[in-house]
Amino acid sequence: MKEAAYYISNPDGTVVCVLCPHRCKIDEAKCGRCRSRMNRGGHLYSLAYARICAMHADPMEKKPLFHFLPGATCFSIASAGCNLSCLNCQNWSVSQVSPMEIPSQTLLPEDCVRLAKKYGCSAVAYTYTEPLTYLEYVRDCASACQEAGLKNVLVTAGYVNEAPLRDLLPFIDAVNIDLKSFSDEVYRKVSRVRLQPILDTLLAMRDAGVWIEITRLLIPGISDGEEDIRAMCHWLMEHGFADNPLHISRFFPRYKLQNIDATPLSALLSAWRMAQEEGMRFVYIGNTSLADAENTYCPKCGSLLVKREGYAVSSGSFSGICPACGADIAGVWTF
Repeated sequence: MKEAAYYISNPDGTVVCVLCPHRCKIDEAKCGRCRSRMNRGGHLYSLAYARICAMHADPMEKKPLFHFLPGATCFSIASAGCNLSCLNCQNWSVSQVSPMEIPSQTLLPEDCVRLAKKYGCSAVAYTYTEPLTYLEYVRDCASACQEAGLKNVLVTAGYVNEAPLRDLLPFIDAVNIDLKSFSDEVYRKVSRVRLQPILDTLLAMRDAGVWIEITRLLIPGISDGEEDIRAMCHWLMEHGFADNPLHISRFFPRYKLQNIDATPLSALLSAWRMAQEEGMRFVYIGNTSLADAENTYCPKCGSLLVKREGYAVSSGSFSGICPACGADIAGVWTF
């Protein structure tokens, strides 16, 4: 275990974790809601630090990131734990448990750099669970990767306090943030968190110059309503995210929502049209095999810029400028 940052020790031996908006008050030998931060002797320790439960070399497109180094490979790592309790979690076997409850192996920051380079990766991605719950480890790894010339990618739900996030962002190059709904009621019902902190995280990332892509899962009857989708897109447009890719993602029955059918293709296409009508310039549909749903087209002249089939990418020498009309295409296309 490694002593955590971002906590307050109380005279009665309890600690208050201030990493995320839950502000868990934690008794001796107990963990907070994320299951990965424990009170030992009036000090808070991260059970997740360097304790890795999953690692893979993944395509960048799997995160998904479509406008960030297309075709690159990222070394993806995760430790157990999450500060959300999503009823539809697809990785519940590693996110809804403590790092002490599942098999893991030690991976120090310098080991992360070494393995990323060994497998020919251009970046390291902190993903699969909720990397912000082991922010101290992510920060140390990201710092080591930055020094070694590797990019850092964060895949997150974004439920974190301002100060810890501010400490991390100088080391992060790109992020995919899960914007599950634009309804606080839905967030409380499905994930047991509030919406506003996620919006604050998006704005902080924007202001820090991090490349941002957004994933929106459509759960039938819960987060697929037109008013919700349009409200989200309106907020994104109003706050400068028109050029940031929006990934409309298909829901499949998982975890505690196995009684809900998969999202109909018609609902995905409807949300795709709504997002474009609201002004979002790069809208994709994920978790389907719909033709053209993940290709990148120039929003000015309509030319095909990047063709995708599954995780395979054909981008040629595309460097962010449309060869047909000269339009600048938002993203990070080359090193």
